Amino acid sequence: MDPVRLEIFRHLLAAVAEEMGAVLRRTGFSPNIKERRDYSCALFTSDGELVAQAAHIPVHLGALPLSVQTCREAFPELKPGDAVLLNDPFRGGTHLPDLTLVSPVFVEGQLLGFVASRAHHADIGGMAPGSMPLSREIFQEGLIIPPVKLMERGRPNRTVWELLLANVRTPDERRGDLRAQLAANERGVRRLQELAAAYGLDTLRAAFRALLDYAERLMRTLLQTLPDGTWRFEDALDDDGISEAPLWIRVALTIADDTATIDFSETDPQCAGSLNAVRAITVSAVYYVFRALLGYDVPANAGCLRPLRIVTRPGTLVDARPPAAVAGGNVETSQRIVDVLLGALAQVCPDRIPAASQGTMNNLTIGGLDPRTGRYYAYYETLAGGAGALPDADGTSAVHTHMTNTLNTPVEALEYAYPLRVTHYAIRDGSGGAGRHRGGDGLIREIELLAPAQVTWLTERRRRAPYGLAGGAPGQPGRNLWIHRGEVRQMPGKTSFQAEAGDRIRIETPGGGGWGPPA
Repeated sequence: MDPVRLEIFRHLLAAVAEEMGAVLRRTGFSPNIKERRDYSCALFTSDGELVAQAAHIPVHLGALPLSVQTCREAFPELKPGDAVLLNDPFRGGTHLPDLTLVSPVFVEGQLLGFVASRAHHADIGGMAPGSMPLSREIFQEGLIIPPVKLMERGRPNRTVWELLLANVRTPDERRGDLRAQLAANERGVRRLQELAAAYGLDTLRAAFRALLDYAERLMRTLLQTLPDGTWRFEDALDDDGISEAPLWIRVALTIADDTATIDFSETDPQCAGSLNAVRAITVSAVYYVFRALLGYDVPANAGCLRPLRIVTRPGTLVDARPPAAVAGGNVETSQRIVDVLLGALAQVCPDRIPAASQGTMNNLTIGGLDPRTGRYYAYYETLAGGAGALPDADGTSAVHTHMTNTLNTPVEALEYAYPLRVTHYAIRDGSGGAGRHRGGDGLIREIELLAPAQVTWLTERRRRAPYGLAGGAPGQPGRNLWIHRGEVRQMPGKTSFQAEAGDRIRIETPGGGGWGPPA
């Protein structure tokens, strides 16, 4: 396929995924979907290879191919109008609140490929509102959904819908968000069918193959520009919320000609708490880092992974086995995997690698009965922080970094949807690390409860600061504060407690590390 035609197809397919995301955003019910945009959409070949994606959430997108493969294995003879739902982290999911919907695309009776959407639902049951508890096993985290048909030949599977909605605190919101995912998938199916009608089925399949091969060639070219050798790096998570012991993630990165081996075998065993990551999350983090390292306009698809060999040891933090708790592995451990990979690459190509960013998603969930409606509500948010400084520029302040790509919940939307009031929202001045280029600053967000609620924090970088590079200073660690009856209490990075009306919850997020010695 000639370069011009290849570029046209690259943008056509990416536009389909972007349009799926636009439909999901416009039709979603929860602030988490329509405001924060905590979702991802992508297209796949008939073999389940990722061929195009939207610029959505990295931790979702790298793991989606395993979800599609799982659906293909569970239902080898899908029909037009089918839609398969799953969230089981040990069968293609990431953590339980992320519900994945996979739909086949048929053209002239032949399977062209699949479209998939993954959205973080604000509650999927479990022991705490928001389904991000301080758990010790996955059964405490919510409803586990193996691959099941949510739609069969265009008709709803009523039994599955009723079972799911009976196990969540906010069934109306879940129903609305799932229907939004269905609408997004239907749009993707229709657009791919239109492309096949316009260009021909064989031409579209050829474009799939050509785009995958092109991304592979670009990744191999990148690796050939890097020196051969082996580099090691390690960094630790603060703790798992059960004990105070740090949890170490270790990588050995070996580059040989046009291939790379990323070996996490020396990582600590899986922990008692919820910071365990399944292998799909580790693959997502590796995909994100090397895709970002390409540094120029490259198709984002599975071809980028072909020259990369990812080694994990089952039963560790980066390849957990059931029934491990995994709620925090998706959001927190994924960030530390990125920090470790960038630390290793900083030894390979120091002029291209930033210092550590905030290294956490600062997960906050608040839930209880809304006195305005008499119904349960579940508020979930990840909060921005400081980006690490670059070799040639300061880090950005108050921004989501690396494995997350969401927005904040606007104050107006938050206060409209929940019995909460935002009393302080500002950049945390001076929290970025000093250096020739400063790390970005974190932010401060303080929320007053207007009714009793259960509050859960699942945060990192409260003990171990984001590292600086090339002589740059680390960023400041974050802080979690509970202001109860006028008393300010500094809380652990991972905790859950019952708060009263009038209490305030304050988060000060970490700053990014600095780059180079300060002037």
